[in-house]
Amino acid sequence: MKKIEAIIQPSRFESVKDALREIGVEGMTVIEVRGHGRQKGHTEVYRGREYTVDLVPKIKLEMVLPDALVEQAVETILKTAKTGKIGDGKIFLSRTEDAIRIRNEERGDGAL
Repeated sequence: MKKIEAIIQPSRFESVKDALREIGVEGMTVIEVRGHGRQKGHTEVYRGREYTVDLVPKIKLEMVLPDALVEQAVETILKTAKTGKIGDGKIFLSRTEDAIRIRNEERGDGAL
């Protein structure tokens, strides 16, 4: 099992979510986050005053998937979240030793 953490643009969330559902991803955690990477934010003008937005809104998706589905999920996220511009986001993969369903104490892939 692997945990996928994907940080994407909010405007791409619905298409990423729908595409993941189509390939069989049944569960995910979605968190609204703020941060910046290399772009370090941007400046905007509001009511004639310029101000710096240094923490950009993003969406963080977290999901733990069986090994057989991980590469397909990564490819799906890459395909649907990519705009080709700075700030598209990142995907992080980490190994997960075990998963336990609290309701019935089921373990492993079956708990997903």
